[in-house]
Amino acid sequence: MLEHCLIPDWPAPANVKSLQTTRHGGVSGTPYDSLNFGSHVGDVPRAVAHNRQLLSPLMPSEPVWLEQVHGTCVANADAANCVEQADASVARQQGSVCVVMTADCLPILLCDEAGTVVGAAHAGWKGLAAGVIEATVNAMQVEPHKLMAWLGPAIGPDAFEVGAEVRAAFIAHQAQAAEAFIAHGTAGKYHADIYLLARQRLNTLGIARVFGGQHCTLTEGNRFYSYRRDGVTGRMGTFIWLG
Repeated sequence: MLEHCLIPDWPAPANVKSLQTTRHGGVSGTPYDSLNFGSHVGDVPRAVAHNRQLLSPLMPSEPVWLEQVHGTCVANADAANCVEQADASVARQQGSVCVVMTADCLPILLCDEAGTVVGAAHAGWKGLAAGVIEATVNAMQVEPHKLMAWLGPAIGPDAFEVGAEVRAAFIAHQAQAAEAFIAHGTAGKYHADIYLLARQRLNTLGIARVFGGQHCTLTEGNRFYSYRRDGVTGRMGTFIWLG
């Protein structure tokens, strides 16, 4: 399965391990073909369980799967013993695996320069606007300037069409967010750059080292799941842990 995955390209400490899956390498049938980790999207439960089991040789422990709700709650991956309703998790203990699942939303990985804490956040536009990045950074309890971030595959700036209410929600928080929206098509519609919106939030917190952010899940259909493109589809996983 590893040959179908992406290894985040960022200068994280050697003991920080991370992995980004694509849609390939699993056993799910159409339209979830093939490495779907989402148990909530209509896929055969046995296939999802098999796909998750395929991770075993690559992970030090069972990842802490979350019930994601586009909010700002942050789970403690070191202490989780059931599926928590949260959109981010952090870990300080060696071998605790944080994971978020996406299919257009932005997965964000975080670690500190000393390799003592890691985090993963699921940043759809609602969670991003509500402050999921800020909540995750706060939970990591490290001075933000000592953190770095990696932005995983998400819907690209030329494909993410949103309404005026989305633009207004971001600008209400930060006037600079206007730079991430370009008027498109009919009145009141915009193309939004979710990568730029995330970078702005990270930079405002004091996190200057931000990597990744070059893919588009909607247009790269041969590699990634996209909810906006396909409707019924699978979910990819973005993982991070201390080794």
